[in-house]
Amino acid sequence: MNKKILVIDDDQKLNKLLKGYLAKFGFEVDTVDHPHAGLAKIKQEPPDLIILDVMLPDMEGFEVCKEIRKNSSTPIIMLTARGEVTDRIVGLELGADDYLPKPFEPRELVARMQTVLRRGETQALPEIKRFGSLTVDFRKHSATIDGNPIELTTAEFEILSLFVNNPWKLLNRDNLLDHLRGIEWDVFSRSVDVLVSRLRQKLNDDPKNPRFIKTVWGSGYKFIGEENED
Repeated sequence: MNKKILVIDDDQKLNKLLKGYLAKFGFEVDTVDHPHAGLAKIKQEPPDLIILDVMLPDMEGFEVCKEIRKNSSTPIIMLTARGEVTDRIVGLELGADDYLPKPFEPRELVARMQTVLRRGETQALPEIKRFGSLTVDFRKHSATIDGNPIELTTAEFEILSLFVNNPWKLLNRDNLLDHLRGIEWDVFSRSVDVLVSRLRQKLNDDPKNPRFIKTVWGSGYKFIGEENED
């Protein structure tokens, strides 16, 4: 079945070009040029992946991303002419899964889309792991703390999966970045620290007295949770 892609961008010419180009790779593409129309579309017919512009009328793309993340973990790739590192970090902090500055090579966008979508599929493993109060369900792509669901983005779940599948192993930034995307991450390697920080907050993990993720200063991170025997 073709993956459904929703493009939210007020550049109608770009929308038309993307629709035609992405169709060549088997994607079923829908486009809207206003953020409110995009949010309504997501509720009516949830896509498999969202391509989101930042500079939109009436509602900035960052706000749209934040709004989407209240109810959905659908992968989001942000496209924008604002390619500053700080903008990329803000996008990732709000839950975007990838960030591609304009102008961009359409084939690179396709590669990133395939990576993000593949990452979501490979995470659906028939396995559950428990570490004290933390439960990670690879089949449902979800996690809970003390039985309460944790809202995780695809990137956050990917990092969490890497950690719990490599307990007590030192993972440096390169390990984490390679696992997340494998392409062009050096330019904003701080983003991995942002993601780990956000994940810690959602796990209620204190960096000074960690239960799950320990910082090894100057080297990287270790997952130190003890897996339950049951």
